[in-house]
Amino acid sequence: MAKVLGLGGVFFKAEDPAALRGWYARVLGLEVSDWGAMFQHPKVGAVTWAPFDAATRYFEPSQAGFMINFIVDDLDGVLARAASEGVEPTGRQDDEGMGKFAWLIDPAGVKIELWQPSKPSAEA
Repeated sequence: MAKVLGLGGVFFKAEDPAALRGWYARVLGLEVSDWGAMFQHPKVGAVTWAPFDAATRYFEPSQAGFMINFIVDDLDGVLARAASEGVEPTGRQDDEGMGKFAWLIDPAGVKIELWQPSKPSAEA
């Protein structure tokens, strides 16, 4: 059955994302780039940590200051499961390099990003 495999990332709004990324790099030793940080997980792949600009509209229609990303094994199956519970996605995007994405809003009004990563190529 289609299901969530793990946490794909935590995304949140910050008044000064660059300063916050710098703080996490200095204080906690995170290897941070201009978009955030990645942590490799042996079973589900990368987990992302990323502060967004406070004015971002990416989390809409949610009014929450954060968004949760879940890695899924079968995006279409998870969406079918959600639909059977009366939950429809707010959007969908297939990205050849990154994989498939869809977004839902949970009962608390939090935007949930579902991500089915691209399968690694046989040559990798």
